[in-house]
Amino acid sequence: MRVIDLNRNGGIGANSLFVKLDSFNFIVDAGLNPKFAGNLATPDYTLIEDADIHFIVITHCHLDHIGSLPVLMRKHPEARVFMSQASQMLIERMLHNSCNVMTRQRAEKNIPEYPLFTHEEIDQAAERFETIPFSKPVQLSEADDEIELKLYPAGHVAGAGGLEISSSGKRYFFSGDVLFDNQYTLNGASFPIENRFETVFLETTRGETERPKERTRASEIDRLLKTITNVLRRGGSVLIPVFALGRMQEILTLINNARKEGLLPTCPIFGAGLGLAVADHLDQISKRTGQVKFTRKTIKELRLRRPPREMTPGKEPPEQGIYILSSGMMVEHTPSYNLAASLLPQGRNAICFVGYCDPQTPGGKLLDTKPGETFLFETIDYQTPVRAQIERFEMSGHADREELLKFALRTHPKKVVLTHGDPGARAWFAIALAENDPALIVIDPKPLEPFQL
Repeated sequence: MRVIDLNRNGGIGANSLFVKLDSFNFIVDAGLNPKFAGNLATPDYTLIEDADIHFIVITHCHLDHIGSLPVLMRKHPEARVFMSQASQMLIERMLHNSCNVMTRQRAEKNIPEYPLFTHEEIDQAAERFETIPFSKPVQLSEADDEIELKLYPAGHVAGAGGLEISSSGKRYFFSGDVLFDNQYTLNGASFPIENRFETVFLETTRGETERPKERTRASEIDRLLKTITNVLRRGGSVLIPVFALGRMQEILTLINNARKEGLLPTCPIFGAGLGLAVADHLDQISKRTGQVKFTRKTIKELRLRRPPREMTPGKEPPEQGIYILSSGMMVEHTPSYNLAASLLPQGRNAICFVGYCDPQTPGGKLLDTKPGETFLFETIDYQTPVRAQIERFEMSGHADREELLKFALRTHPKKVVLTHGDPGARAWFAIALAENDPALIVIDPKPLEPFQL
């Protein structure tokens, strides 16, 4: 097996792995890095432009895994493209939204190569998508070789799958992004722990994050609800930055359940954007597959309102309430970024982070800013002392590092390849894996450099 990490900037971003196994060339994921713009945000597909790509597998529909898929498909028009049924129901909506964002950024940021693909290309690409039902193998043949693909539910978000590849009597596993805990809207991962793998490609997102033993998901939900209640009672508003796919629908369900159980005061609840469009798709996925536990009824029961169209930095919104807005990392030019600039100067308000934040994003930087220190909203040229309450809750859509370590070791691989993590996160896994199994070969691939397995 020959592998290249095509993510030119490493870490978490434009996730894409090229793999040559026997007679097959294939790619796992085709992401886009939100921290970069233009072609630099994509994987470096020039490294494989002369390769005959037989198939592409998409593990789930977050943009850091699908954001450059039409570009890759344009370059390799004969490649088959596989994903789960739920992902197939979501991916067009996610890509069309990305095209809209890039079109806007072309004018706002003067990025001439945007959009990287058109709406028409997305429609054409969709005709090539093929689904793989969970736990049901798909066999492919090339020359005298055969290969088997199998997806397993990975938790994380609707449609997310871990990929098992079988060839020449050996098994390989790509974890993708994984969450083993059950969520309100989605069951946790169901991975094949009874199998022995030659190599496991393991996500390492939370490698630098140690969850205190007393902070279970249930206790963190309880702490979130108490925080919201206290903020509302002192006359403040709460911003919960969320990812449009998965996290928004999970938080809406959590808030709705808490309201029904009398655990939250009655107040206006605001939400808007791509996450509500995704909610329609999750409603359909729930009805068609039974793999998701979310319906449009949740939004109706919450009487969800749209937030103000214009928000002024330093001036609170006209209505107190709970604001569930994307993006989850408070990226520039998003509703959560703009509302944070309105809420941050007032101590009665709170911003509650419920998912992973890249340290280099505005959300990550805010989490590292101490109360009273000045925070700069660069793109709107506004700075303010941090007076609002800033909280992080251990409710990530990614598995804890100890859970991933346990999974990898239980499958007795000869090798583990570290993926989807910052340098410190990968370093923790490298040390922990070596300590638990000194014979295990651990590889932290360098971006764009081929390596053999």
